[in-house]
Amino acid sequence: MGEKDITEKILEDHNDVFADIINGLVFAGEQKILAESLENTAVHSQYKADDEKVHELERDIAKYWKDGEVELAICGIENQSSVEKYMPFRVMEYDGTAYRSQLQKSRKEILPVMTIVLYYGTEHHWYAKKNIKALMKIPDGMEKYINDYKIQIFEVAWLTEEEIEKFQSDFRIVANFFAQKRKNKDYIPDDPTEIKYVDEVLKLLNVMTGDKRYEKIFQKKKGVRSMCDVAERLEKMGIVKGIEIGRLEGKEEGKVEGKAEGILEGKMQVYRNLLKKGFTEKEAREITEIS
Repeated sequence: MGEKDITEKILEDHNDVFADIINGLVFAGEQKILAESLENTAVHSQYKADDEKVHELERDIAKYWKDGEVELAICGIENQSSVEKYMPFRVMEYDGTAYRSQLQKSRKEILPVMTIVLYYGTEHHWYAKKNIKALMKIPDGMEKYINDYKIQIFEVAWLTEEEIEKFQSDFRIVANFFAQKRKNKDYIPDDPTEIKYVDEVLKLLNVMTGDKRYEKIFQKKKGVRSMCDVAERLEKMGIVKGIEIGRLEGKEEGKVEGKAEGILEGKMQVYRNLLKKGFTEKEAREITEIS
């Protein structure tokens, strides 16, 4: 996931968001899984390797999908901010461990296990291999005897508008953010949709973008209700940064005039960026406090 130690609950751990993701991506928007039909299952598991030591696996999120008291399947979601070459082996290990756990419990019927990978990269598509046979050099004559294992990668930033519209939870806000970020690196969030899980959305943006500004917004999140509020905080941070750059430039020049010009230039740069992002001249002047 990049930073596995996201504190407290991550966004997809909420049943309504988890169900929404599976319905939107796996079932093309059909509401097959209900939030109340999901039940948490362990994300930690242990196994003994060839070195006789006990090792522990930790996956991001896994839940039972149930129909009343009847368990239908085990569904898992893995988050990736970057491409990982051996992801097929990781997913195979997660799924294999889930099957092993069922066998150890002597279940009468083994539940199918499904794991999907959400890739949040915006610079490029997932370019690594998606099946284990493609990652091995198989001797001639053995090809048909080697079982394959394929993973399902969903590139969040490359989802279409129609696909994003199928989501009904906070994940639609997240998916739209990454899709817009891919198209425009300087994208300023403009989604007015009210965020249900503000903490979790900000944490996810912080971890998956590597942009520490979202961590600062999270620390002072009071009043944040939508991505428009997030945009306002980002703009204020930009103004402060621009002013600070101006002060440093003025200090280096050793002139009061240079300092003032540096501050003004910092504000003007922010003003120009705001206009490019669709703000009106009046709005840009108010934000930057330029007369």
